[in-house]
Formats: sequence, structure tokens, C-alpha cells
Amino acid sequence: MFRGTVLTALASVAALSLVSCGSDTPAASPSSPSSSSGAAISGTVTVFAAASLTGTFTQLGKDFEAAHPGVKVVLNFAGSSALAQQINQGAPVDVFASAAPKNMDQVTDKGTPVVFVKNKLEIAVPKGNPAKITGLTDFADKDRKIALCAEQVPCGAAAKKVFETAKITPQPDSLEQDVKAALTKVGLGEVDAALVYKTDVLSAKDKVDGIEFPEADSAINDYPIATLTNAKNPDGGKAFVDFVLSDRGKTVLTEAGFAAP
Repeated sequence: MFRGTVLTALASVAALSLVSCGSDTPAASPSSPSSSSGAAISGTVTVFAAASLTGTFTQLGKDFEAAHPGVKVVLNFAGSSALAQQINQGAPVDVFASAAPKNMDQVTDKGTPVVFVKNKLEIAVPKGNPAKITGLTDFADKDRKIALCAEQVPCGAAAKKVFETAKITPQPDSLEQDVKAALTKVGLGEVDAALVYKTDVLSAKDKVDGIEFPEADSAINDYPIATLTNAKNPDGGKAFVDFVLSDRGKTVLTEAGFAAP
């Protein structure tokens, strides 16, 4: 009788020990990075982004890598029209962030885009404004050295719209293929003024000054982002898009001068 009681007690202790061990074992390692869908993120995430996103996406790429150890973010910045063309020609891309819906619409496997920020134009002049630029009317002066973006890129399309609104015919000395190229000419003092985004002026505030003008409100650019349907790393691409849309992404973008959608 006594021996049976002891055996029963030992069996109960063993069972409790097994239950206890099982409850101490986590279902998944909390340090394992994963996307919002629960899929593990690994490998390389390739992101094509508009030139005006260079500073913010470079920072967000580093932040994303820090949040997902072992994942590599490869960034390619250029004019949105050039990026759309590269994607349609078969460039391996997971995420596309465009400076205008028009260029996103040109991509055949764009997935489901979502607008994540807005941006508008501002006049950029060399530090101290040596040519005494006062507003859009100076862009019609043939004696001024002026840089604009080409019309096929978003900053050029926006510039065309503001000039039409102001009823001004600009006299550019150069047409650039992306907004950073126009900004560089201003920073180097090669031109008296250029039309770039507000965010570009802020990013180069040690080299350029900005002049706001009311017509800029007539051509505010929406920035869409999407994971491409033919992405090589769809889970990584979706996770990066979610990161851009997160509170951290909003903070980085807002501090750079972008407006909420």
C-alpha cells in the first residue's frame, strides 16, 4: 500500500516537470526578425527610390537593417521616370518609391501602391542669394542662370504646372534628369536658381537658401510606394514598406520636410 502511494506521487511529479519544461520553451525566438505577416525576413531587399528620397531612405535602410540583423537593403536612387523604365526592362526590384503617381503607374508589376508622403517645390539659390532672386518671375529672365528638372521627371512636371499657373515662360540654361542634379548646380554656384523640392533645400541648407512661392501649392506631389508583384524577396519588400509607413518612418520623413499624405 505504502509502495504504491510512493510510485503514484513520483509519477505525478514527473508529469508536472514535463509540463513545466514545456511552458518554459518559447514558441519562437523573440530576437528572430519577422515581417508583420509573420514570415521570416532574410536576404537582400532591393529598393528603387526617387532621388528626392536619398537622405531619408538611406537612414531608413540603416534603421531597417538594425531592426532585422542579417538583412541587407540595397538602394538605387534616380529620377522616377528612369527607375520606372529600368523596372519595366526587368531590373530585379522588390520595392519602388516614386515621387509621383504617374511614374508608379508606368510600372507593369507595381502591386498595390500607397501614398506615404507629399512634397512641394521651392526655389533654391546659392547661400546668400548672390543673384538676388526674388521669385518665379526671375526664371523668365534670360540673363539669369537657371536649372530645372526635365519634364519627364516629377520635379520637372511639377515645375511646368507652377509656371503655367503663374503664366510665366521659363528660360532654363539646363534641364536635369533628377532633382539632386539641379540642386548640385545650385550648391556649386553654377546657376543662380533652380526649382527643387522643399526637402532638398532642407537637406542642403549649408550650401543653399530656399525661397517659397505661392504657386507651389498648385503642384504638390504625392509619393506612392509599393512592393512589386515580381519581387525576388516579397516578404522583405513588404516588411520594408511597412517600416516606411511605421511611426519611425513617419518621424524620419517629417523631420526631412515631407508632409503627411
